[in-house]
Amino acid sequence: MIHVFFFFFFFDIGLNHLPVVEKKVITPTGCEFTGVSFKGKICGVSIMRAGEAMEQGLRECCRSVRIGKILIQRDEETAQPKLYYAKLPPGIENRYVLLLDPMLATGGSAIKAIEVLLSYGVKEDKILFLNLIAAPEGIQAVTSKFSQLKIITSFIDQGLDEKKFIIPGLGDFGKFVF
Repeated sequence: MIHVFFFFFFFDIGLNHLPVVEKKVITPTGCEFTGVSFKGKICGVSIMRAGEAMEQGLRECCRSVRIGKILIQRDEETAQPKLYYAKLPPGIENRYVLLLDPMLATGGSAIKAIEVLLSYGVKEDKILFLNLIAAPEGIQAVTSKFSQLKIITSFIDQGLDEKKFIIPGLGDFGKFVF
């Protein structure tokens, strides 16, 4: 249950980057309270497999959130990403998208996923890329190509090794989750 709490906390931070509008509600005690509500709709898109580990945390924060999936795998010889599958919610072009992948190494998979979202009509400034560990090289690659999206991460690691893995890193995150 600890991992769910961490993701809940992490998504709370990510959701704070979305625009809000003032909203008045009547509390159970009958008092009026002025709070905020998201301006627009959101959805999560996980980069399979490892990004799926972040879905439950997002659902805990936003119970009725729609989830899309993109399968991109990195060729271990060339370190280049290849798109295998994309299933995105209808109307995604009208939503803020939380792109989920726990690790950002070279940035290749993230860039490919962002290109897929853009091809579906999602505006770049409506994409928030959430990950847990990032390499400086990946951050540079993504932000140099997409300057309007936000990257939200927990930690920036040292860098990449000769095989393009994050060091010290965690290894293959998907192997730990599934």
